[in-house]
Amino acid sequence: MKTFTAVVEKDRDTGLYVGYVPGFPGAHSQGETLDELRRNLQEVIEMLLEDEEPVVDTEFVGIQQIHVA
Repeated sequence: MKTFTAVVEKDRDTGLYVGYVPGFPGAHSQGETLDELRRNLQEVIEMLLEDEEPVVDTEFVGIQQIHVA
C-alpha cells in the first residue's frame, strides 16, 4: 500500500473541492464533498499507477502563513 499527500483547496466560484498530489503529474481531481474528492483522487491515482510507477519528485513538508503589510 502506498500513501500520497494531496493538497486540497475549495474553489470559491464553483464551491468544489479541488485536490492534487504535488510532484505527481496528472494526479488531480475535484468533488462536491471532501469524501467525493478523496474517492476521485484515489481512482485517478490507481489509474496512473496502472500505467507505470510514478517518480514523485517532491515531499510534503508543511504549510506556512506569510503576512504581508
